[in-house]
Amino acid sequence: MLRIAVVEDDKTYAAQLKEYLHQYENEKKQRIAVTMYSDGEDIVTGYSADFDIILMDVEMTFMDGMTAAEKIREKDSEVVIIFITNMPQYAIQGYKVDALDYVLKPLSYFAFSQRIDRALTRIRRKETRYVTIQLRGGRQKIDISRLCYVEVRDHDLIYHTADGEYITKGSMKDAEDVLDGEKFFRCNRCYLVNLNFVESFQGSDVTVNGDVIQVSRSRKKAFLDALNDYMNEVGK
Repeated sequence: MLRIAVVEDDKTYAAQLKEYLHQYENEKKQRIAVTMYSDGEDIVTGYSADFDIILMDVEMTFMDGMTAAEKIREKDSEVVIIFITNMPQYAIQGYKVDALDYVLKPLSYFAFSQRIDRALTRIRRKETRYVTIQLRGGRQKIDISRLCYVEVRDHDLIYHTADGEYITKGSMKDAEDVLDGEKFFRCNRCYLVNLNFVESFQGSDVTVNGDVIQVSRSRKKAFLDALNDYMNEVGK
């Protein structure tokens, strides 16, 4: 299922974009869920990182597309943004928000479908796995390949990533359930580590991305077995 947001204040163009997406869905046999917004402010307010593609009009009444895209990028670095505009000089500025491309008005289905094809290529090339967590100011998608370890402290879960820390409410079981099937190991009651970030293991101490974490005595053998299995798998 491809999740696409359409942000367009002109009802005629909004209807045309929705029709083109329906046509694309039928031609490509690609299921698409479409969410419509009439202004940049509408999508930015309470934005959740749930979309694969955003089709964004540049000129809108309350919040223009470029401003909306900048605010979205503060919360979502992965969503593919395509601008819809009749003024290409504005769309060219899209590099500032890592926009994939733009479609000029009046809309041509051929040009539109080409841009969606490009967006799908980018999405499939990444095929990155994410975990989405609830923060105080909204939601955050975390690239699992960048997640070093998860720590539970009181009633908080701290996701330590290569890019920084993110704190949410929850229990260690919540983290284990979300990361089930990934290369993570719970080395004690407070830490769940990504085996890919293990740098060394000495005595009862494992170094994960520069941080030293203790492996409990009862889990030491299981941890070594899991680490050896992972290293053998990576080495194949």
